[in-house]
Amino acid sequence: MKLEDKKLVRDFLGGDDSAFEKLTKVHLKPVFNFVYRLVKDTSAAEDLTQVTFIKAWKNLKRYDTSKNFKTWLFTIAKNTAYDYFKKKKTIPFAYFEDAEGHNFLENMESDTFEPEATLDFEISLKKLESALEKIPARCSEVLLLCYKDDFTLQEIAEILGESYNTIKSRHARAIVKLKKCV
Repeated sequence: MKLEDKKLVRDFLGGDDSAFEKLTKVHLKPVFNFVYRLVKDTSAAEDLTQVTFIKAWKNLKRYDTSKNFKTWLFTIAKNTAYDYFKKKKTIPFAYFEDAEGHNFLENMESDTFEPEATLDFEISLKKLESALEKIPARCSEVLLLCYKDDFTLQEIAEILGESYNTIKSRHARAIVKLKKCV
């Protein structure tokens, strides 16, 4: 766990309510992005993110400070999203997407705009999105957690509640399957 997270958890448990607000500010966007990629619905992702932080707030006393806080929080987010799907009776196929709905063209400097490069990037992104939809959701989930959210395979194993070797194998299979689809 990052030292700052550890200190904020300790401060909150010691009675400093503002410490949890700081933890929320640090982790709100990554948790929202993760949940959004699972549910593909902005409104639902907002609600589920809020529920995630409420659960974290209620259960922080039971949190094992020897573990990574971000991993613990993402595990709560994953379980919250899975509970949502159980109620809806649907299963999503996660794909690589800007969770905030921003078009990358809007942020480009006008003097650096290169239509060919933009088109190439857009085609590559569409191929990646398409490929991620073609591989099993459990495989794309591992790839997104690893390469988009910067979790280690060990942390992904903790988040998904599976063994490290299972996640390592799934990661390797996902890479192979993704290469075949691209």
